[in-house]
Amino acid sequence: MIKLDYNDLTREQLLQTIEELKMLNRQLLEEKEQEIGLDYSWTGNLGHWYWNIKTNNVTFNSLKVIALGYKKEEIPEKVTFQFFTEKLHPDDYQHTMEAMMEHLYGRASVYEVEYRIRTKDGKYKWYYDRGTITQRDKEGKPIFLAGIVFDITEKKEMQIELEAKNNMLTLQSSTDGLTRVKNHRALIEHIKVEIGNALISKEPLSIVMFDLDDFKKVNDTKGHVIGDSVLVGVAEIMQNNIRDTDIVGRYGGEEFMLVLSNTNESIARVISERIRKAIEEMYFDHDLKITISGGIKEYGGESLPNFIQRADANLYQAKKEGKNKII
Repeated sequence: MIKLDYNDLTREQLLQTIEELKMLNRQLLEEKEQEIGLDYSWTGNLGHWYWNIKTNNVTFNSLKVIALGYKKEEIPEKVTFQFFTEKLHPDDYQHTMEAMMEHLYGRASVYEVEYRIRTKDGKYKWYYDRGTITQRDKEGKPIFLAGIVFDITEKKEMQIELEAKNNMLTLQSSTDGLTRVKNHRALIEHIKVEIGNALISKEPLSIVMFDLDDFKKVNDTKGHVIGDSVLVGVAEIMQNNIRDTDIVGRYGGEEFMLVLSNTNESIARVISERIRKAIEEMYFDHDLKITISGGIKEYGGESLPNFIQRADANLYQAKKEGKNKII
């Protein structure tokens, strides 16, 4: 707020203050008469603000600062634009400044942005800020802005919580409940995307279909609890032996699949053999030893069903030739 005590002001300072008051009064009268569309019937309204660019003086409703945990008497006599920008969250500073510059240079019709601003106790509140140039000098350069600001902290926290829940639901819908790798549906969707990428980039794509050898005997002799622990262990071994860009998923039952982007058949075989050997050497619960067979197929332009079917045919051939091998 501008204080009306001018006793200690020089003539130059007094003239500047009078000019500021004229600009502010002109702005307030214009808003009243023309009802500039800056007001909204939202909750959390912290009031209007006015920025004199020439003097870098910001006049505002003190609620904006009180909401940050400050007392009225802690508000400086002169509040500048930087008084607020220096309190912006580091991740929000750049895009907030860009939003203002875009408007000042005429590339955006209004200044509009959401940002986090630091409270007195070091926490952050979310604000929605919107303003527009309302006065220009004779050369057309902006000299005065008017705006309005809202506290949207509660709204943003609810939004962030909802997004987190949605992300969790998305993850759950694409993840196998037992092994925590991709489920069948997610595998198919991922292969569709990778086929599209391979057709465009002309890069190789390979899939590997795996099946645990004689797994029914494990369930029949050791029980399904031990069988489930074996599936979990196998999934972990596969996950630990692929790149971050590759995908492992449970195709169904004791069948797993690798989707290896930018990978030809020979490299897919190296990866598959590494996995096969790691499983062969692994002692599962009750010192249980198992083996796994695999079928590799490099994409050759065929349809998705044929692509998977040919990998499955190679898997069947590995089983037929004695198991514990990759074809």
